[in-house]
Amino acid sequence: MENLSFKVAEIEISYHPAFKLAELPQVTSAQEGYRVLMECWDEGRLELLEEFKVILLNRRARVLGVVNISQGGLSGTLADPKVIFAVALKACASGMILAHNHPSGELSPSNADISLTRKLKSGGDILEINVHDHLIVSRYGFYSFLDEGMM
Repeated sequence: MENLSFKVAEIEISYHPAFKLAELPQVTSAQEGYRVLMECWDEGRLELLEEFKVILLNRRARVLGVVNISQGGLSGTLADPKVIFAVALKACASGMILAHNHPSGELSPSNADISLTRKLKSGGDILEINVHDHLIVSRYGFYSFLDEGMM
């Protein structure tokens, strides 16, 4: 019998939180989510480039972290579901809040925003990661898919 040898990469999964979970902010409303995002967002880019971020949550809705998923141009950015869920799984997140800005300041969701939200909600249902909301943010306020009955 021939001895076959394969070279494969070893994959490890680890997560190293920087704070005690009890010290992390809790997000139970769109307003609280918006406040967390505005603390992390570079305000100089809010009206310049479209960016997509995700707030990762544990079962108690405590913020595990805010992840920068993508940065685009004036009229769009790519939010790859594989990247979003890979990060959520790596952090053992139980939930997430999606977020992006519209540099124009217009807070109404586009058809692409609605479609992406539905796709990510479905993926989250399969993985048992609750997609709680999708916020479209600007310097002056936000649009919440959940508050507007779109989730």
